[in-house]
Amino acid sequence: MDKFYNEILYNLEVEIKKLEIETDCPIQRIETVIPIIIQYLSEVKVYVLKNGFKNIEEEIHFFKKLKPTIVSKLIYYNAIYKIETKKPNDKKAIRKYLKQELKKLKRYFDNNLEFYKYYRTKNSFIDEKLFVRGKHDIKLSLDTIYFETDHRFSTSHDYKIAKIIANDLIQIYVEDQLNNNENNKNNEKNNCSPLIWTGNKTALTELIYALYSQGVFGNASIKVITKTFEHAFNVDLGDFYHTFMELKSRKINRTKFLESLRDALIKKMDEQEEM
Repeated sequence: MDKFYNEILYNLEVEIKKLEIETDCPIQRIETVIPIIIQYLSEVKVYVLKNGFKNIEEEIHFFKKLKPTIVSKLIYYNAIYKIETKKPNDKKAIRKYLKQELKKLKRYFDNNLEFYKYYRTKNSFIDEKLFVRGKHDIKLSLDTIYFETDHRFSTSHDYKIAKIIANDLIQIYVEDQLNNNENNKNNEKNNCSPLIWTGNKTALTELIYALYSQGVFGNASIKVITKTFEHAFNVDLGDFYHTFMELKSRKINRTKFLESLRDALIKKMDEQEEM
């Protein structure tokens, strides 16, 4: 089970990472990511229904540790999609909107405090009630979604763990958005109008590594250079080292962006000579 699941999870994360590199728009990226997660989750369900579990311990392990990892990604991306598509344009309104999203997360935490304690303190004394199919106790704060799910592939609390994992990630995302909103507000107060990088992130990573390789910033590390560019151009490059590995693995034209820069500059020079 673990071998099959780990392979599924690895392939899923590779596909998500690839989309993060290729697609800058979060809404478009999520519209592509969600069907992929659903497909992989469907494959896991087919496997479980076909093969079952060796014993109760394996079943508990799957529904407490394995399945929630994938489901949490689905919850997370669906939540971010809703946040992004409903986000207002006005900066003041955005701040109020994001704070409301944080309050929603706090309410869920408050309403499920006892289960949070059980999960985060790594307790297991009632795992057979929470993470074995066909066993549920209405007294244990069940989410309504449990009664609507396929009980062959669900327990009373596996979704709740996925929700906890997702909410932690959503909180980080929303707080980052709040910080970015505050930084933009401060920039405006200082009459600072930062440049916005409109190319894709892979192109900027290629440029940064080229400058780093040439040593134009002295002994500055690639991390320091990258963070400086992210701040200057208001862009988050994420796992830029992984992006560089993707550039290295290209079979042809590994410096596509740099070559396009050279061609654009030569064209501009030629046009001005003809004037």
